[in-house]
Amino acid sequence: MTRLHGFVLRWAVFLLLVTVWQLVTAAIDHPYFPPPLEILAAAQQMWLSGTAATLFLGPAAFDSLFPSIGRLVGGWLLAVLAGVVLGTGLGLSRRLLQYTGPVFAFFRSLPLPALVPVFVLLCRLGTQMVLTVIVFGAVWAVLLNTVDGVRTVDRVQLDTARAFRVPTTRLLLRIVLPAALSKIFAGLRVSLSQSVTLMVVAELFAANGGLGGELRDAQDQFDFAQMWAVVALIGVLGYTLNTMLLAVERRALGWHRTAGEPRVPAKAGGRLVDHA
Repeated sequence: MTRLHGFVLRWAVFLLLVTVWQLVTAAIDHPYFPPPLEILAAAQQMWLSGTAATLFLGPAAFDSLFPSIGRLVGGWLLAVLAGVVLGTGLGLSRRLLQYTGPVFAFFRSLPLPALVPVFVLLCRLGTQMVLTVIVFGAVWAVLLNTVDGVRTVDRVQLDTARAFRVPTTRLLLRIVLPAALSKIFAGLRVSLSQSVTLMVVAELFAANGGLGGELRDAQDQFDFAQMWAVVALIGVLGYTLNTMLLAVERRALGWHRTAGEPRVPAKAGGRLVDHA
């Protein structure tokens, strides 16, 4: 009941803000800030103007939305794979981490959108450049959080597993990664939001469309309703992906969240019995 109440309250606040936005923008009638209903009509024309054969999806959905989602998810998954693999290796090797730590900290501190022109020069304009920007920008949060998580693994468990000659693969999958999983997911959430931003920024420079290209074209044509429709869709996309990741995290870390909960002793035969 509490969860339902919170859900209703959050959406009630959201609808209230949209209503206020509609009333204010309709009253001031400013061309740069169209009302939400006008933005919704532009979004419907762009994304949902197709036929039943295309599930009512318009041409812009196939030309811009789906390619952007493919680049975003593909680049993010590559960054996750590279970050987890490299972060696990660095977390298990203190000496290697001492040598490479300052380098990684330097690259992480670089302003990522400012590096897009560099990748425009190094890569061909198109999907390759967008994927490179996403991977390079999103990998650091995953890598450093994985390193931090692996370094917090109980050394006694590692030493015991090595003493019993547990295979390396089983050591990583059964001890190291499960113990570091909570911090890895923290890095995944940060990297996912960064990937959305980097995807849009890179597509502003790319020559093959995408949501960034739609945003650039709408700005060049002074179609502000369409521009705001693309911005709103990017926000919806980021929110949806983050919600899906949180659902996966809750399922993957269910055991982790309940492991620290205190056990409630059960009363049997007039005595308190601790099942632990």
